Amino acid sequence: MAFNILLVDDSATVRAVISKALQLAEVPINELHHAANGKEALDILDGHWIDLVFADINMPVMTGVEMVEKMCQDGLLKTVPVVIVSTEGSATRIDQLKDKGVRAYIRKPFTPELIREVVHNIMGVQNGN
Repeated sequence: MAFNILLVDDSATVRAVISKALQLAEVPINELHHAANGKEALDILDGHWIDLVFADINMPVMTGVEMVEKMCQDGLLKTVPVVIVSTEGSATRIDQLKDKGVRAYIRKPFTPELIREVVHNIMGVQNGN
């Protein structure tokens, strides 16, 4: 099964790095969408079926936290798994995000193997599939 994935980060370079890590991790991708902030991400989520979101915390216009809060208020969007990818590593912040439904937290820098492990865990992919 190939996934529709949304990458949300104000840095095009970081989005490209996550995209490359997904390729190197051999994550099957159907569609890959990009957004520079939480508002753009919500617009994409409103118009496309997305299986998984990778999002930064600190972005202009709308932060990753604000995006997650808006997703939680929407009956369908609150079911879309979100993985935070950030340099911010505060245990308190991570716990707050997980309380809001964030499924995983990846600290930058990361490896393709970690990306693969997180996708497999969240999406229920068995090794070898």
